[in-house]
Amino acid sequence: MTFFYYISDFIIPLLIFYIIASALAEKVPVYDEFVTGAADGIRTVLKILPTLVGLMAATGMLRASGLLDFAAEYLTGLAGFLHFPVQLIPLSIVRLFSSSAATSLALDIYKSYGTDSYIGLTASIMMGCTETVFYTMSVYFLTAKVTKTRWTLAGALLSTFAGIAASVVLAGKM
Repeated sequence: MTFFYYISDFIIPLLIFYIIASALAEKVPVYDEFVTGAADGIRTVLKILPTLVGLMAATGMLRASGLLDFAAEYLTGLAGFLHFPVQLIPLSIVRLFSSSAATSLALDIYKSYGTDSYIGLTASIMMGCTETVFYTMSVYFLTAKVTKTRWTLAGALLSTFAGIAASVVLAGKM
């Protein structure tokens, strides 16, 4: 097992060395390419910054408005029918929009129910097997200038609901 610890310590430096050595062997101006890539990265960040700020503000307003608690109360019957913990409804909704806000909710769940409880385990698995669908779509499609998303949203929501269902099943088996 310690062998893997030693390898993991050297993987990233070896990978960086390999990339630089390959570029130098092919006579590629490494520093110039790095600077060009960094400039492109800054332009991309500036392009998507308004979308990021809008999503962060919307997520903060969603949490502060009490809408999540209302949704949890409103969906209690459906959650009971599906054997889904009502306490995780706000996390399921927020996770679609913001990973950091969902992490904050997950920490609140851990404080209230414990990390080893059924609710805590389900929240942990859910955080690992779901995606911030709306955030990812808005950032990537804006950057790539995609205007027709076709079935992307339906597929992403379906896979997220599958991840939520899997988290409930897997936490129940532990």
